[in-house]
Amino acid sequence: MIPEVVRPEVRKIAWTLWAGIALLLATLLLAYLLAQVRYRRSLGPPLPVIGQIADFALTNQNAQPITLESLKGQVWVGDIIFTTCPVQCLRMTRQMKQIQDALPAQEGARLVSLTTYPEYDTPEVLKAYANRQGADPARWTFLTGPKAEIRKLAVDSLKLTAIDKPVADRETPNDLFIHSTIFVLVDKHARLRGVFDTLGEGVDSKAVTAQILAAIKRLNRES
Repeated sequence: MIPEVVRPEVRKIAWTLWAGIALLLATLLLAYLLAQVRYRRSLGPPLPVIGQIADFALTNQNAQPITLESLKGQVWVGDIIFTTCPVQCLRMTRQMKQIQDALPAQEGARLVSLTTYPEYDTPEVLKAYANRQGADPARWTFLTGPKAEIRKLAVDSLKLTAIDKPVADRETPNDLFIHSTIFVLVDKHARLRGVFDTLGEGVDSKAVTAQILAAIKRLNRES
């Protein structure tokens, strides 16, 4: 049987069709790559790696043990407070609540508040405080435990300050500690990646919340 000869005009149409398909695929690929570039630029530059978080063993407001492994694989925001703090800690907790309420569910980030006063801030006290402040226990963890263990996490790993205030310098009976008023940001690999001022002069709490949310988004999209 003699094979049918493909006419030149049919061959030309076929080549034109395949060239059109290839051009379309190349255009779609280019559009995808450009969208990825624009998206990455919108997230801002990569956050620096400030340090590695060492393992710890503390207890949350539900009297459950919490270790570094409990938080690995999640981005989290941390601070240090104590429940009898008269002014600053309440402002920090309100800021953290603002982040909690603005954080999209799909971001999967956690909030972690350490106490600098574990002698008083037992799990029961922390739970009552968390409930009063509207903390979501599924997202926001309050930690207490041995003072040495708290110091190891707060000072050595998170670079926070927490020292006893001299009695002569205390303005009220509850003015017990000098501690950081910053928030810190930890990535999924337990690395310290961000520091945010919350109570500095001229600081806008809504602007800080927006910065932290953007940083969380950035870290959640890292591999």
